[in-house]
Amino acid sequence: MSVDTNLIKSPYKREKFNQQQIEEIVKCTKDPQYFIENFVWIQHPVKGRLKFDLFDFQKGLLDAYHDHRYSIALISRQMGKSTAAGAYLLWYAMYIPDQTILIAAHKYSGAQEIMQRIRFAYELLPDHVRAGCTAYNKGSLEFDNGSRIIAQATTENTGRGLSISLAYLDEFAFVRPSIAREFWTSLSPTLSTGGKCIITSTPNQDDDQFAQIWRQACNTTDEFGNEKETGKNGFKSYSADWKQHPDRDQPWADEEQGKIGEERFRREHLNEFIAYDETLISSLKLAVMESRDVYKRTGQVRWYKNIVKGRTYIAGLDPSLGTGGDNSAIQIYELPGMKQVAEWMHNKTSITEQIRILRQMLLDIQEQAPDSEIYWSVENNTLGEAALVVINEMGEDNIPGQFISQPRSANRAFRKGFTTTNKSKLAACSKLKTWIETDRMEIASSALLREIKTFIARGSSFSAKEGETDDLVMACVLVVRIAQQVAQYDENAYDELKDSFSDEEAVDPMPFVFLT
Repeated sequence: MSVDTNLIKSPYKREKFNQQQIEEIVKCTKDPQYFIENFVWIQHPVKGRLKFDLFDFQKGLLDAYHDHRYSIALISRQMGKSTAAGAYLLWYAMYIPDQTILIAAHKYSGAQEIMQRIRFAYELLPDHVRAGCTAYNKGSLEFDNGSRIIAQATTENTGRGLSISLAYLDEFAFVRPSIAREFWTSLSPTLSTGGKCIITSTPNQDDDQFAQIWRQACNTTDEFGNEKETGKNGFKSYSADWKQHPDRDQPWADEEQGKIGEERFRREHLNEFIAYDETLISSLKLAVMESRDVYKRTGQVRWYKNIVKGRTYIAGLDPSLGTGGDNSAIQIYELPGMKQVAEWMHNKTSITEQIRILRQMLLDIQEQAPDSEIYWSVENNTLGEAALVVINEMGEDNIPGQFISQPRSANRAFRKGFTTTNKSKLAACSKLKTWIETDRMEIASSALLREIKTFIARGSSFSAKEGETDDLVMACVLVVRIAQQVAQYDENAYDELKDSFSDEEAVDPMPFVFLT
């Protein structure tokens, strides 16, 4: 077959077709796979210009796109998912009139790359199977049948004001979580009025917007236990990993894993939801961690287990201003077992009320287990100074348990509570990492687990990735610091944590001396 190399086809052009061309047009109209395999050319990174010979998994992918209003595909890296999607979008725009197709990629360069593939395929089509073009730009194509393709980066406002007929979301798992949530919220009403949606991505975190849609799509059992073709959210799920690529074999996989490591290989080529960023906790550990249901609620406090007599309880408060900015957070853990007992977080609670909530949580523990040891503290940096004032006004004696402070330092005046410096934060983060990865510390809360999965290396320290929070994690870091201090005096804490101390840190329990 000859290749028509005219850049674009003039719009509204009167044409005459022979019988063979008419038959080809009819087949193209009915079957996107026929159109792609017979007329679409692609650019191979090594082999150059090639006819698009679809792999078997790509045929299944196109069937999922074409036969279902909503489809979501979990596909490993460099499998040709964007190329297949681009070819389908080109067919959709040219053979279904009056459609607005949105390509939303996690970066604008990604959206432009997909558009480039579409333009390349369009330019090499013979005139009799392609629509006339009324506008031909880097970010958009418009055809004389009234359809158009628009490429944009994914932001909170992408697609607003457009009557979208088909939305294609490329590498959706790598859109910043806060943006992905806002974008999906704004897109959903458009889809509910008749729009079509295609989502493709390699996996990233297991609780981002892509992962949530994927899990719901994979839940294909109805309320009566019958299997359905689509998930509870109406999406058809489709998955393919490196084994479905005909040019890849086990020696290729062994070599690739040797180059990029097991962690990245499992994420990028085996479709496992393993965190992409350099997280504090090993991403392989994060992949198997699971949260637990809330045991009970008292106001905004979430309890994850019952209180047990004779145990030791450690509570840490990371205070905030309470004006809608950063969250204040409280974590309570139980020893032995270092089990998460309760947590609280809010961003519009005054510092006075934060201390009252901490006091009430400790009163609840004391009421249920009067013989238990309770230790608590607060971070005393900046806003923590105001918390110390409230504690002093309320009276330490009116708060159950013992107020723990870090040891006196010869270099500074003594202050109650714990001061967080970069050095002390790194040391406590190191302990937190060790305890979680060796199963010495339990994470029961889904909110805390979500924060831990976005708690990453940034500069010389660790903090939440952009757009996320780490207040629950920092309250946990404070609990770790309190536990290390308490382990020198409390039998439950010492027996639990003695193996985690270095030789220099390890000491036998001694009588408790309170500093005032």
